[in-house]
Amino acid sequence: MRQTRFLALWASTGTANLADGITLFLLPVAALGIGASPAGVAAVTVVATLAWPVLGLPAGWVADRIDRGRLLVVANILRALVLAGASAAAATDSLHLPVLLLVAAASGAIEAVVDSALTALVPTTVPHEDRTRANARIETTINLTNQLLGAPLAGLLVGVSLTASFGAGAALYGAAAGAASTLVLSRRAAREPTAAAAAPAILIDARVRAGMVFLWRQPLLRQVTFLTAAMNLVWGAFGAVFVIYALTPAGLDLSPASYGLLLTAAAVGGLVASASVDPLRRRWGARNLLVVDCLGTVLLVGPATLGLGLWPVALGVVVAGAGSSIWRVLVATIRQAVTPDPLLGRVYSASRVISWGTVPLGAAAAGLLGEVTTVRTALGAATILAVVVVGWFVLSMRGHDLDAAFIPAAAPAHPADQPTT
Repeated sequence: MRQTRFLALWASTGTANLADGITLFLLPVAALGIGASPAGVAAVTVVATLAWPVLGLPAGWVADRIDRGRLLVVANILRALVLAGASAAAATDSLHLPVLLLVAAASGAIEAVVDSALTALVPTTVPHEDRTRANARIETTINLTNQLLGAPLAGLLVGVSLTASFGAGAALYGAAAGAASTLVLSRRAAREPTAAAAAPAILIDARVRAGMVFLWRQPLLRQVTFLTAAMNLVWGAFGAVFVIYALTPAGLDLSPASYGLLLTAAAVGGLVASASVDPLRRRWGARNLLVVDCLGTVLLVGPATLGLGLWPVALGVVVAGAGSSIWRVLVATIRQAVTPDPLLGRVYSASRVISWGTVPLGAAAAGLLGEVTTVRTALGAATILAVVVVGWFVLSMRGHDLDAAFIPAAAPAHPADQPTT
């Protein structure tokens, strides 16, 4: 039955992330298409990513108190309705910047709940020794659908119409809700005990802030979270203004379809990395692999800063995508190994509040800097920060045995299913 549950989770994740890839591509491109300034284009990214610092803790609390399979069903239905509304606005020529900001805000808020439920479902569907492999499969699927397929598909759909583009995303979210419903049905069929009944009472903490407290008291998770936050300042800046650099004559002067293909470069790197992260970790160690992401963050923005042209930019994006996937897979496994199941949703959301809370800050700073100076100046500031993070990681990870979290005996026993307290 657990195999059925993981396959359902896997299918829902892939379908929803294909819709995510379309949506994430469409929002800034649509803003640029309606004549928004650099600050206006960046505002779309800022609003879309504000959900984590604002709603992250409540989202994790919800994921730990309500059946996570049902959460995925309801959340994906809501996302389908949001994009259906955007499609209708495009069809009636009423897709203005305030509408795009509203769509971005709603999508970001719902995603906070979805991601909290998703990461907390993995340990309840696979045994501990298979978690790195399961996380890698999910990460591979996210890269395949979100960027490798989502961005170029969105680029082609934009050539048809924004109405069709948003409508396709709405249909995919509906399909993701259908796949997630299998999680609910299989759980009922199996009549599995809940974690609330099986876990020691001391582990069941219903407070919203419990995840943040646990995260703060766990030195490794705390350090990794702050490092991720620093790198996400760079990624936020990239997401906010790189679209301007890519699509305008002052930069690469690409078409939307070509820009979509460029973004697939990150997915190619991420796809290869996530598919091979487990054997690579066994051979080279978690710490050495995580350095790849730090270096990749430099290459994400460095080539564009230097004006090196399309191919160096694409190569940098490939390495950045690979490093990002390695980081997410390894950190997810570490978090799942050291966190009790009843707190997984809240610990994940607490880490996201901090680490993803910097994305809108990076996006806003890059948008304002691009507005008053140039986009390349904004990317240059992000490059300097990325170099600093490399040194920070090397110094801060001394003394931490990152590979210990990948040994099954080192992990706490997790109950068979999720909490509903």
